[in-house]
Amino acid sequence: MLSFMKKHSSRDPGEPLAPVVLVTGASRGLGRGIALRMARDGYSVAVNYALNGEAAAETVSQCLASRRSQDQKFASIRGDIGDAEQRRALVANTVGELGRIDALVNNAGIAPKIRADITEAGEESFDELIRTNLKGPYFLTQGVVNYWLKEKPKRLLPGGFKIVFVTSISANTASISRGDYCISKAGLSMAAQLWAVRLAAEGIQVVELRPGIMATDMTSAVKEKYDRLIGEGLVPDGRWGTPEDVGAAAAAVIRGDLPFATGSVIDVDGGFHLRRL
Repeated sequence: MLSFMKKHSSRDPGEPLAPVVLVTGASRGLGRGIALRMARDGYSVAVNYALNGEAAAETVSQCLASRRSQDQKFASIRGDIGDAEQRRALVANTVGELGRIDALVNNAGIAPKIRADITEAGEESFDELIRTNLKGPYFLTQGVVNYWLKEKPKRLLPGGFKIVFVTSISANTASISRGDYCISKAGLSMAAQLWAVRLAAEGIQVVELRPGIMATDMTSAVKEKYDRLIGEGLVPDGRWGTPEDVGAAAAAVIRGDLPFATGSVIDVDGGFHLRRL
């Protein structure tokens, strides 16, 4: 049982019993896997989504079924993180619905609609991916951090507030048919480093999770290709990654298992990153 749920009688009146984790892009895929793990570990969760309210509601329903305590709360909160006004509303609505924010998981991201060689790829896709995959989480982090620094809510998580950036092996693995995606994730990896340096003195931990080849709807169109490559040894562990794998890594960070690891990159890729002969 989490420490914040042990001594109900000692808490201040009105204080929430469960820390609140805001997970962006939590209506499906990796985000849903992270949200469900947070629910199982005893946290309240803000399930952010941009368009698919039905899928977000399903995530909330599954979180309710997985929760450890009646004190945990869950809410689906709409907001396109690529839009400045919607980012501000996302922070305000999360605090309004659930009372506070204790951890931010920057998971939301999109793939290019069309894979195109970088000699032919257009600027529209580039702009869209930079807006959602890089600019959005960078400035959403700014909004959440400024809420913490200004409002100074009581720290309920072991070690204080947490920020997790979910990037990709594409942050350092070149894919010439998805240059826009690779650049957006490489930039996000640097964003994680910048925020880690800035926030260390504030007692706020920042960690990057770098998933590999993950079984989600985003990769369903290339399943046959990666089934073959994984079968040929591309991934040493010999399987696809899952949303549960990423959820487990996020959980380790948020519950304070890695207290001296701010700025770290945690590869969740089955060994894909290992150099081999």
